[in-house]
Parts: sequence; structure tokens; C-alpha cells
Amino acid sequence: MIGLSVLIPVFNNDVRPLVRALLAQAADWHGPVEIRCLDDGSQEPFRVLNRELAGLPGVVYSELERNVGRAAIRNQLATTARYAWLLLLDNDSRLPDDQFLARYRAGRYLAPVLVGGTIYQASPPADDALRLRWLYGCRREARPAAVRQRAPHGQLTLNNLLIQAGVFRELGLDESLTRYGHEDTKFGWLLRRSGIVVQHLDNPVLHEGLEAAPVFLQKSHDAVRNLVQLYQAEGLGADTRLLGAALRLQRWGLSEAVRTTFSLRQSQVQRNLLSARPSLRQLDALKLYWLLTELR
Repeated sequence: MIGLSVLIPVFNNDVRPLVRALLAQAADWHGPVEIRCLDDGSQEPFRVLNRELAGLPGVVYSELERNVGRAAIRNQLATTARYAWLLLLDNDSRLPDDQFLARYRAGRYLAPVLVGGTIYQASPPADDALRLRWLYGCRREARPAAVRQRAPHGQLTLNNLLIQAGVFRELGLDESLTRYGHEDTKFGWLLRRSGIVVQHLDNPVLHEGLEAAPVFLQKSHDAVRNLVQLYQAEGLGADTRLLGAALRLQRWGLSEAVRTTFSLRQSQVQRNLLSARPSLRQLDALKLYWLLTELR
């Protein structure tokens, strides 16, 4: 029988509802299932809550003394996993219904790598500080499988990824990317270079962990820095829309003019993004400004 290891990095979040929902569906996988939760240096109140999981059958809960980062903790989880398939989930995900594992079980014959996707609540959050992250998720991340499949390796996300354990362990995640962002960009490139098929499914998880706008902007800035790091070190990322636009401006000799012009209105853009009616076009412009600054 084909086994499944569900791998959940935990950081400052109560992961008990997600684990219990997965346990309730474990029989639908038609094989042995384990759920491995590894805490990445959370605050003690969250650790106290999640330690309850250690007593549940089929759950392995452990803790790291210090935070090692998004790539390293997933690599550690994969190293200890027992079974042939790995399901990577973020700790702020929720299952949308009771057929989540059943859909993956039916689709696991399609390809060695399956991407289920992400959805968001239909209604905007009451807290204005969360509007930017919610809007970005709805407009940029919540895409049906048919759209994602047009660029299967480029649309890969590490959250809600079902992958054969041998494939993941052979390639691994780049632990030099210590900041937030683009671990999945490089992993998708490695899969494409290795000729490994990626199949997208309509089997989303609900993303509940919305960050306040200042936190999301900091993460977005970190992701831009990682993208530049990948490009300068390995030539990766030129096919992304953001870096592609920046490189075109460089070729046309316009990058410095655009950067200087935008710097004059940066504070105005920041105010919009922190408001109750943020504009994703303004966010795109800010990220382009960050990228042009990093490339100087």
C-alpha cells in the first residue's frame, strides 16, 4: 500500500484544527498516513497548545530550539518522513471540505508532482489592515488549475504540494534563501530542468493566515531580494513578470529614470497600500522600484 506523509512546518500558529481535519480524512488516502509537525521556534504559548498533538495516533510532533527558516524546515521534515508521497502544507491552511485527501488519492497517478492550489474567503476581512493581503491572494494566487497548468512549473507553490518523496529529496529546497520568498520559484525551475512533470489540480486549501499590510509588504520586499539573489547567482527568474519588466527597462536604458521618478511618489504609494482600498497596481509598481534598486 502507498503511504502518505503530511509535512507541516509550524510557526506561531495553532495547528490543531488542521491536523484533526486531516486525521478525519486519513482513511480516504487508501494507505498508511502520518502527519509530521515540526515547530520552527514558535513562542511558548503556541508550543503549549500544539504539544497536545503528540498524543494523537498517527501524529509526530517535535520542536526546534531556534528558527531555521522555510526551506530548511521542509527539508528536515522530508528527511524524517516515512512514506512514498509527501504532502506539504502551510500551518495556516484549512481544508475546504471532507474530500481533500480523496481527491489527491485519485490524482496521484497523473504525475509525480501535484499542486492543489489556494483559495481565500469570499468576503473581505473586517480589519482594514488585512485588506491588501486578502486582495492579493484573491486576485493573484487563487487561480483554477486550468490557468495554472499553462505554466505548470512557474505556477508551483510549496503550500499544498503533493510530491513523490524521492523527487523531493533528490532536488531539495535551497536553504541559502533565508529570507521569505521564491523557494518555490527555484524548486519549480529544478523540476523543469530535470524533466519532471507537474500537474495542477483543483484541490485547494483555504489560506486563513492573513498578515497585516506592513508585514506583508516586508515579506514582499524580502521576496524581491531573494529573486535578485537567484538571478545574480544562477540566472534564474528572468521569466517572471516582475524581473522580466525590470530587465527590459535596463536594456532600454530607462531603469534609472523610472526608479528616480517612482521614488518621488513612494510615500503616496505606501499610504495607499496601508489603506482600506489598496491597489495591486500600486503594489506592482513598488515591487518594480524595489527590484530596480536592488539591481543597481
